[in-house]
Amino acid sequence: MFTKIRSVTWTLLLLVALLVTACVAPQTGAPAAPATEAPAAETTAGGVKVALMLSGPITDGGWHQFAYEGLMRLKEEGFDVAFTENIPQADIPQITRGYADDGYQLIIGHGFEFGSTFLEIAPDYPDLSFFATTFKPQEEIPANTMFIDPAYWDMAYSAGALAALMSKSGVIGLVGGGDNPTQRGIKNTFILGAEATVPGITALGIVTGDYSDAAKGREAAATMVGNGADIIWHAADVTGLGAIEGATAEGALVLGCYADQTQLAPDKMGSSIAMDVSNMVVKLGHDVRDGSFAAGTEWQPTVEEMWHWTYDAGQSAYNDKLITPEQWAQFETIWNDLVAGKIEYEVSND
Repeated sequence: MFTKIRSVTWTLLLLVALLVTACVAPQTGAPAAPATEAPAAETTAGGVKVALMLSGPITDGGWHQFAYEGLMRLKEEGFDVAFTENIPQADIPQITRGYADDGYQLIIGHGFEFGSTFLEIAPDYPDLSFFATTFKPQEEIPANTMFIDPAYWDMAYSAGALAALMSKSGVIGLVGGGDNPTQRGIKNTFILGAEATVPGITALGIVTGDYSDAAKGREAAATMVGNGADIIWHAADVTGLGAIEGATAEGALVLGCYADQTQLAPDKMGSSIAMDVSNMVVKLGHDVRDGSFAAGTEWQPTVEEMWHWTYDAGQSAYNDKLITPEQWAQFETIWNDLVAGKIEYEVSND
């Protein structure tokens, strides 16, 4: 149980942390309909229009916020941009068609939720480009659609390895978000990485079924700490922020995800694995502008191309008060082997 005082304190810390980590001051409020940014009178982007669709808020300090920041970088370059945040699953088809009817040359659906919708809608707009930040859902995909395998499994394997190396109790835990194949695969690969690194380690995992419920994250983390876990990692956006609070309140150490989350628990954060989402959005905009958008394919970058471990706003890769140089050297060997494709494992999405 958490007291009202603790909840208020966490809320204030979270607001401060988001202000510190946000590279671009986000707009407030969630538009009910696609919120279109006014285009510049003359653009170096040739009038290319890019729309970004998000299932969560642009103030989550990670997954959605960084995609939004990439969109704002495109705007600064002269692209005509628009975005909609907090989109319910049922509204995805309508909003997708709205952007397509308005002639947005690149429509980005940021997350697992957009894949099946793009398969259905993209063929109706053959002159537009669609990108979903998720695995290719089937072998045959529309010729104007692109998906991505963002090295989730190698990323999660590395997180399990690092958590296992840090643990003193021999028990670690993961808090996951939505109940989908990606999150289940992340959980299972986290466990694989831990068990392969430290024989006898116990790796727990709870997929909460929600990316946006901090209370579920707190409860899941506290439950695993109660079962002996002394290191908690998350892959769950706002739910993950709650997991950090729940873990640290119970005396455990934490690892961050999607962004550098040092400011949320500077004394108990070993490191964060940050996804270069902003650069991904910028690259996609440039590809459409330059005519090099790899339509009809699944982009498969290496884990090093999409992710990096960071601590204290990039001042270091890790917190040397919680991770020894010897532990980090051992971890770097594992990371480099993942980058080189030397570590083989099978991923289960069950």
